[in-house]
Amino acid sequence: MIVVKIGGRVVKNALDNIIDSVASYDGKLILVHGGGDIVNDYTKRMGIEPTFVTSPEGIRSRYTSKEELDIYVMVMSLINKRIVTLLTTKGRKSMGISGVDGASVVATRKKRIMILDERGKKRIIDGGFTGKISSVNTVLINTLISLVDVLIISPIAIDMEERVPLNVDGDQMAFNVAKALKPEALILLSDVDGVLLDGKVVTTLTRDQAKDISSKIGPGMNRKLLMASEAVEAGVKRVVIGSGLVPNAINSALSGRGTDIS
Repeated sequence: MIVVKIGGRVVKNALDNIIDSVASYDGKLILVHGGGDIVNDYTKRMGIEPTFVTSPEGIRSRYTSKEELDIYVMVMSLINKRIVTLLTTKGRKSMGISGVDGASVVATRKKRIMILDERGKKRIIDGGFTGKISSVNTVLINTLISLVDVLIISPIAIDMEERVPLNVDGDQMAFNVAKALKPEALILLSDVDGVLLDGKVVTTLTRDQAKDISSKIGPGMNRKLLMASEAVEAGVKRVVIGSGLVPNAINSALSGRGTDIS
């Protein structure tokens, strides 16, 4: 069994390519999807400008207000069911859930977060409706994947104490599911060919190397490298960062195209 995460730009621009790749994969597969670009489109249509914040570590993330949470949940559900529909019509037995379903992924709402303001000063603000994953129900997820070929998971978790769904980000969802289930591989597919250093794709990295070069990589990829290092340390055999735009993207990543961290 493998876990595959597809980024928002891949969902928006190359979903059919991913569907073909998943449909041709011979084995059990958990697919975690993003969809940030599509969320942005719907948010703007509804007269709300998307808000992003940057942490003191340089990590950029979506700030989710109550109004944006409703849009986020709606759009992620639409994406999830579209993927289920396409895979089912390709002959793959598929099921789509979010972390809210069966409390499969539980998170805690971030009450306060520290950000860098427009002047580069540290500031503490309300955390909105984003969360940090605290647990993954491995019994439930393993049961579901035993019944289907592909389990599709939206990056929405549940806060049991505050009784609300939370935006937990696709990368966080994929890494936490992988750390809990210990798959053969975790594959992250985006719109780049892998980790770029000095203009070239780094083909292999150890866990420690991934952690070391994360400070030399731009926002987004630096977070992936840190989480990849943690995942390997937690028992995931390998993490591959590759392109979702190439033909047969999943087997391509497994065969060595991209950056392999182990």
